[in-house]
Amino acid sequence: MSTQLKAGSLSFIESLVMGVAGSAPGYSIAVSTVALLAAAGTLAPGALIIFAVPMLGIAVAYKALNRHTAHAGAAYQWTSATFGPLLGYFSGWALLVASMVFMITGSLPIATSTLDFINPALAGNVVLTTAVATVWFLLVAVILIKGIEITSKVQLILSSIELAILGLVLVAAFVHAGAVPLATPFSWSWFGLHYTPAALSGAALVSIFFYWGWDVTANLSEETRDAEQTAGNGGFSSVFVTIGFYVAFTVAALFLFTLHDARNVSDNIIYAIALRAGLGRAGALFASIAVILSSIGTLETTMLQFSRTLFAMGRDGAMPPVFGVCSPRTQTPVRAMYLLIGIGLAVLWAASLMPSVNDIIQDSVNAIGVQVAYYYGLAGLAAAWTFRSLYKDSVLRWLGIAVFPFLSAVFLIGMGLYAITTFNPLTKAVGVGGLAIGIVFFRPRRRVTPASAAPAAE
Repeated sequence: MSTQLKAGSLSFIESLVMGVAGSAPGYSIAVSTVALLAAAGTLAPGALIIFAVPMLGIAVAYKALNRHTAHAGAAYQWTSATFGPLLGYFSGWALLVASMVFMITGSLPIATSTLDFINPALAGNVVLTTAVATVWFLLVAVILIKGIEITSKVQLILSSIELAILGLVLVAAFVHAGAVPLATPFSWSWFGLHYTPAALSGAALVSIFFYWGWDVTANLSEETRDAEQTAGNGGFSSVFVTIGFYVAFTVAALFLFTLHDARNVSDNIIYAIALRAGLGRAGALFASIAVILSSIGTLETTMLQFSRTLFAMGRDGAMPPVFGVCSPRTQTPVRAMYLLIGIGLAVLWAASLMPSVNDIIQDSVNAIGVQVAYYYGLAGLAAAWTFRSLYKDSVLRWLGIAVFPFLSAVFLIGMGLYAITTFNPLTKAVGVGGLAIGIVFFRPRRRVTPASAAPAAE
C-alpha cells in the first residue's frame, strides 16, 4: 500500500468540470429551489447573488491557500496548520459529516428522476425511491474505485450533457414566459435587501448548499497537474458558471409559477418548469436526464471529497492510519471508499423511515448548510491569518486574500449559528449533533503533516 495519490492526472479543464459538477447545477436547482423560495420568497434570485459574494470570498481563500499548500485534506490541512489539531480535525470532520448526510440528498434525486420515466407517482414511495437510489449509489462508488482518470472522463461527459440540456430548458422557459402573462410579474425588488432575520438566515443556508461542492478541486490538488495554480483556479472559476444557471432558473420558476405553486412543487422543479414551458412529458423527461446526470456527478464529487479528506486525515494520524493508504494499482484510497459505501448505505436506508422524500431532502439541506458554513468559515479565517501581513507588500492584495475571506468567514459562521436556533429537533440533531459527536474520535496526540512535508503534485 502507498500513501501517494496519482499525481498529474487532472488538467485545468477537468478541474473546472469537477468544480461545476461538485456544485451540481441540475441537482441543486431541482432539490433546492423550492427550499430557497420557501425561505426567501421573491427575494430568491437576489439571494443567490448576494450570498455568492461570501462564497467567492471563500473561493479566493481556497485559491490562495492552495497556492501556498496543495494538499488532499484542503480545509482540514490549512486549518490544522493555522489553528492547531483540534480545529483542524473538526474542519475535516464537518466535511465528512456533511458528505455522509449528502449520501441521502444526493442519491434520492437520482432515484426520483429515474422513477419519473416509469411513473411520476412512484417517486413519492420512500422505500422504492431508496432502493433505486441504492443501485445508483453503488454504481458511482464502483467508478470511483476504478481510479481518478476514468472518474474524471466520466464526469466530463456527464457535465457537458447536463449543461447543454439545462441551457435548452432555460431557453424554452424564457421563450414561453415571453409569450404568456407572467405568473409572478418581474420586479427589481427581487434583488433587494428587505429580509427578516429568519428569511436572511434561511436563504443564506440554502444558498450555501446551492454553491457547496466546488472545493472538491482543492481535495484533488495532489492529483492535478500544476496543482498550486490549476486546482485553485478550477474551483474559483466554477463558481461563476453556477451563479448564472442558479439565478436564471430561479427567475424562470417565478415567471412560470406563482410563489404558492412554486413552493409546492415536490422533488424536481426542473421537470415542472419543462412541463410549464410547453415541452410536454417527453421534454420534461429529457430535462430529468440533466438532473440524473448532475446528481450522479455531485454524488461522485462528494465521494471524492470524503475519501480524499479521510485519506489525508488517516495519513496524518487524525483518523485511523488504515485509511491513509492507497491501492497500489489505482492509487486511490480504496479503504476510505469502502467505509463510505458502508456508512452511506446505512444512512440512506435509515432515512427511509421518514414519511416523505421531500421531508428527507429539506432537513438534509439545512443540516448540511450548517456543517459547510463551519468548515468554509474556518478556511476563510485560515487565509486571513496566513496572509495577515500581506498589506506590507500590497494593500490591494491584502484586502483581496485576507480581509475578503475574513469577512466572508464571519458572515457564514454567523448565519450558521443563527440558523441553528430556527431548526426543528431532527435537523439540530443531524446538523449540530453530527459535529459534536466528532469529539469521540478525536486523537489529541497525533502528527499533523506540516506544509513543507505535504506530498507535492506534479
